[in-house]
Amino acid sequence: MIRTACPLDCWDACAITCDPSRPGKPVATPGHPYGNGALCALLNKYMHETPRLERPRVDGKEVSMEEALAAAAEALKAPDPLLWRGSGNLGVMQQVTDLLIGKLGGTLTHGSLCDGAGNAGILEGRGVNRQLPPEQIARAEVVVVWGRNLPVTNSHLLPFIEGKKLVVIDPVRTSFAKKADLHIQIKPRTDVYLALLLARFLTMEDTQNDEWLEEWGTEFDEFYDFTRSFRIKALLEYMGLGLDDIGDLLTYLQRDRVVFLVGAGVQKYSIGHYALWAIDSLAATLGLFGREGCGVSFLGSSRRGFENPFSVRTKTVPVATTPFERYETVLVQGGNPAGSMPGSNRVEESLKQVKNLIYFGLHEDETSRLARIVIPAKSFLEKRDLRLSYGHQYVEPMNLCIESDIGISEYEFTAEMFRRLGLEGLRSEEEYLSAWVDQCKEEGGQLLLPDYDPLPYHDGFGEDGGEEFVFMDDFDDDFEDTRRFRKARKRKQKEEEITEFWLLSPKYHKSLNTQFRRNARVHLPPSLGIGEGEWVRLSSEFGELKLEAHVDDSLRPDCVLVYAGTPGINRLTPPILSEEGDGACYQEVKVRVERSEE
Repeated sequence: MIRTACPLDCWDACAITCDPSRPGKPVATPGHPYGNGALCALLNKYMHETPRLERPRVDGKEVSMEEALAAAAEALKAPDPLLWRGSGNLGVMQQVTDLLIGKLGGTLTHGSLCDGAGNAGILEGRGVNRQLPPEQIARAEVVVVWGRNLPVTNSHLLPFIEGKKLVVIDPVRTSFAKKADLHIQIKPRTDVYLALLLARFLTMEDTQNDEWLEEWGTEFDEFYDFTRSFRIKALLEYMGLGLDDIGDLLTYLQRDRVVFLVGAGVQKYSIGHYALWAIDSLAATLGLFGREGCGVSFLGSSRRGFENPFSVRTKTVPVATTPFERYETVLVQGGNPAGSMPGSNRVEESLKQVKNLIYFGLHEDETSRLARIVIPAKSFLEKRDLRLSYGHQYVEPMNLCIESDIGISEYEFTAEMFRRLGLEGLRSEEEYLSAWVDQCKEEGGQLLLPDYDPLPYHDGFGEDGGEEFVFMDDFDDDFEDTRRFRKARKRKQKEEEITEFWLLSPKYHKSLNTQFRRNARVHLPPSLGIGEGEWVRLSSEFGELKLEAHVDDSLRPDCVLVYAGTPGINRLTPPILSEEGDGACYQEVKVRVERSEE
């Protein structure tokens, strides 16, 4: 039996054990502090049933690996090659190709398709994004899950919240929300307002944590004044909530040990950084940082504390709005920009203008079908790596489990390009792996992130601690204009049906991003009057998409839902960046819905 870890883009980053004679049947590593003895269906089933790319291609013809590598090396001689990396595999060795691009004077990407805006908001208040260990979540009395569907995205955290009072804040009444003690079905894009309003009411009721604020939040009075700049009645109406909803929420927030588990959904907007900053400011009002059983969990920075041996200084462009057409050669590694980037119509046209599009990955997808050169990758079972987590502190070595003649690893590809292009300076694979492992902490035989702190922020904020929390003090949005015209529109809206709907795009339980079993339906509220199985056309200013309808009474009447990864969904989404963090803004869009022929 050989130890390794799941490479998928997931909070859980499960430790697994593989029997080389049964590579398709990995099991959870017994006794791991974060595992619960089970693995998700993505790893157990859907990953293994998805066909792999097995043969390289050049100009549409199957060729040998030797021929494909020669073609790739020739293509990389072009000036300023671009590397666009996705999150198909989160092992650290995926980043070794940065060394190649750095040597060639090429271009990398920055920002995020996932959490960039939220991370920027956390940095505004805390100065540094430290992970909240699951052991602290287990000590909470109340767990508030805000824009995060744990059974789908983070199932191994569920044992840590057993027996807690559970509050779910989500525009969708998911199966998970139905099991909660309280579900607040918030209007999309209003999380900022809810957090600010809750902080205001807590202070009005004199239930803020004065002792904590005197030490770590002395600017709190200015924050409270800021929350008072919004009219309560107007905010409630805008969010679609009542005073009873706020009162119910406050009852849970006023307990001693409260944890917020915040998902990426709250920050898929241009104002996404404000959402996390507002939620953090609410948590600081309650003094939830640096105390046992308290805190805010979002995607943590798994590489914090490491000296990255793959770090290079070179040009970068935003990953969410990459202008592919500017480059003669583009290397796409472990990702599917044609399917996963917002504004797919623009992305596809941009990729078609690339002379040498190189696709380096595991599965056939929208991008591989556009590529001139296709190079199959090794699976995580067929190479060595190291898995860090953005959801917990545990680090897992990924050992070679099975030998395979299919594909090539990222390190092998990089070494081949160095050799063929006459480049120097690449160290051995063992040296790079050791460089990562040697920086980890160790406790009870288990590797930990070097930045691991069992009680984050107990000594203050900022890179070195000792600093105060910085409260949110500004918010630029179009809400003021919305409020100005509300009265003029109110009577008219009573007579009209909703014609545009917020587009929600959460994770699907059978797929991850654009991998595995991708859903192909749109979930519609019953109020639309469209029947189960009818075909509809969704349209936005960026494009349109036909899908089969599923009537879903878990939705608000102003929302439609299309799962992330659904083929074509990003024809509807805007090719824009968040105000901070250079993040994708998948939900910053409303769509129209019309009946259509199949």
